[in-house]
Amino acid sequence: MFFLETKMKLLIGNKNYSTWSLRPWLVLQHFAIPFEEEILPLNGEGWKENLISKTPYGFVPVLVDGDFRISETIAIIEYIADTNPQKPIWPANTKMRALAREASALMHAGFNEIRNAAPMNLRSFHPNRIDVNKIQSDLDLIEKLWSGCLARSGGPFLFGEFCAADAMFAPLATRLKTYDLPISDVVREYIEAIYSLSAFQIWHEAAIKETAIVEMDEIDFIQGKNS
Repeated sequence: MFFLETKMKLLIGNKNYSTWSLRPWLVLQHFAIPFEEEILPLNGEGWKENLISKTPYGFVPVLVDGDFRISETIAIIEYIADTNPQKPIWPANTKMRALAREASALMHAGFNEIRNAAPMNLRSFHPNRIDVNKIQSDLDLIEKLWSGCLARSGGPFLFGEFCAADAMFAPLATRLKTYDLPISDVVREYIEAIYSLSAFQIWHEAAIKETAIVEMDEIDFIQGKNS
């Protein structure tokens, strides 16, 4: 008797805006792990009710593997890594793996100034819209963290080859590009490495084709709310 292996499913938000959805999606896509995606729009009539009905806690992403569901991006990525040990999702070297997890945790818990001021918007280009003085500490940390990792690894990604830590920082890279923020050449080259990644290009192309507008994630709305 033959059994068909079921694919995992990743529940995600709108590709133009959903930063946390992009991260595990990149891991699955880049490492050629079979999965299906289901977009739960973050806009439109009844979107909140739909999200609550299909997710454990009312937010995306959620990974569905048979009757098992797991939310929270880092937990999802760890589950993917544990169930696909043959894939180099984290660096093989113990110390480098620890540093990659450290960097990922810094991303998960930090960079709030730039995350609040500059929402991910892959369809748009908004130079000179962000007050750099208000996000300078985050920009300084980005420079220190990324340049240190790249100098240690030799690039083109933070730990040499693309890994989970790069997936965690991909949405932040898009913010720097969308708002044309002041960055060093080293950081700019890293951003281009993210944009040149095949998996990212697939997501990016789909995001550009989306027409839905999530008003609360648009820069005009955010700056109007904070004015």
